[in-house]
This record gives sequence, structure tokens and C-alpha cells, in this order.
Amino acid sequence: MTGVRKPAGNRAAVWKRWERVGISTLEFLLRELRRRRVAAGLTQAALGERIHFSDTHVSAVETGTKPLKGDYVKAVDDALGAGGALVEMWEDLVRDGSAPVWFRDWLEIERRAVMLRWFETTYVPGLLQTEAYARATLAGERLTPAEVDQFVAARLERQSILTRERPPLIAAVIDEAVIVRGAEEARPMMAEQVARIVGCAQLPNVQLQVVSTGVGMYPGYGGPFTLAELPDNRRVGHADNQLAARIVDGPDDVATLVGRWERIRGYALPVDQSLELIKKVATSWS
Repeated sequence: MTGVRKPAGNRAAVWKRWERVGISTLEFLLRELRRRRVAAGLTQAALGERIHFSDTHVSAVETGTKPLKGDYVKAVDDALGAGGALVEMWEDLVRDGSAPVWFRDWLEIERRAVMLRWFETTYVPGLLQTEAYARATLAGERLTPAEVDQFVAARLERQSILTRERPPLIAAVIDEAVIVRGAEEARPMMAEQVARIVGCAQLPNVQLQVVSTGVGMYPGYGGPFTLAELPDNRRVGHADNQLAARIVDGPDDVATLVGRWERIRGYALPVDQSLELIKKVATSWS
């Protein structure tokens, strides 16, 4: 269970059972929901009545055929007197449990960052994705439906940093191809996604710029990356490619990414022109 934060006090016993059975976070949580319901002497229908969900919904969640969502877990936790143990497991599941081990350190950096500089050439930055778009990015991967739900939930949960009490400044530069490329059957999904980008771009802590397709060869061809500035003024990078992704914290490597960022931004449209372009693209998808 590397990288997963364990609760203190009377919740520790729950996590010890988890470690012993050696199954996935999601499967253990589903088993724990069923175990606590049965221990309370409740049928699925009786629990559903208490938490204002149908018995078919309860059954579908417990068998893994319906995505497990936070409002459901909170309702069950309250109804069964779990003292927050189920909610905390859910939070760890969507925050870290579905993430590969190598990515968990970056998630912690992302949460602590006071500023994120993000450059993307292919996909919409994860912090700005809609649920449908996030699911589409996983198409073709060898994942079960439950695993897809888990990955998507984790990605969407990350977005809470955009609107928290003290959100980081997000400065994102994307290639125009990110928002204009898409098959005809993806039109509704792209319309929703680009509309979300328009909304996010108008948040006071989000600055978004676009490198127009009219630009020729530029430094962004080297691939996507993110730079995080931490409260202690340290800078850490995250670089991605087809085979692997890695955290970059060596001074020389970070300096290279900072220089690359400044050069790429120089090719991008100003913020106001970028927003106008994004709105125009949004109209083309609708």
C-alpha cells in the first residue's frame, strides 16, 4: 500500500484488514460497504431507504456495476455510523489509490503547489478535463470498467484545487490542435470540453494561452510537461512521453524546463486573444 495515507486511531483496524487480504483499494472498499451493511442487519432495500438511494442502486454499487461516488459513500458512512472511515478510504481511493505508484509523488506536489505551469500538445490538461473527455483518453487501454471509473474519479477529484480556498495559479499553454482535433462522432464531447475550458479560463487563478496552428516548428515539439512552484520557492517538473513519465527536480533539468516554458509561451497568443480563439472553437463544435 505504498503512497496511501493511513488514518489514525480507531480506523487503523480497517486498514489492517485491507493489507491482509491483498486486493485493490476499490474492491476492498466495496467489500467493506457490504460487510458493514450486513453487520448492521440491513438488507440492500433497508439501507437504500435510509440513505435515499434505491435498492437497485445499492446492489449495483456493491457488485461494482455502478460507479462508486462520494455522495453515496458519505451517506452510507453516516447511516452505518462508520465514523468517517469509509469516507476517508474513498478520499484516498480517488486521490491516490487509482494512481500508479510513480505518479503519487507528483499528486502530492500538485496539491502543495502555489503555481503550476502546464504545457500540453495532445490532450486537454487533466485539471481542465470533463468526465466524458477523461473517459475518452482511456479508450483502448487494457482496463476494466471499474478501473476506468476509478481513474476518472481520481482525475476529477484533482480538479478541486482549482476552486479551493487558496487555489494555485494555473498558467497553461496548449497547442491549438488539442481543441480542434476530434472525430465527427466526438462533437458533443468536444463541445462540452471546450466550453469547460472557456469557463476555467475565466477563473481569476487560471491563465490560458494557445499556440496557433499557424505557428511553424517551435520548442513545444519536445513534448508536454508541468512545472510546480512550491511554498518554499522550490521548483519541480513533471515530464511525460509515450513510455514513461518522471519527476524532474535536478537544478539543471528544472532550469531547462523553465527555459523551454518561456520560449514556448513566446509563441503563444496573448491571454485575451487565446480566449477569443477558444470561444470560436467552442462555437465550431456546438
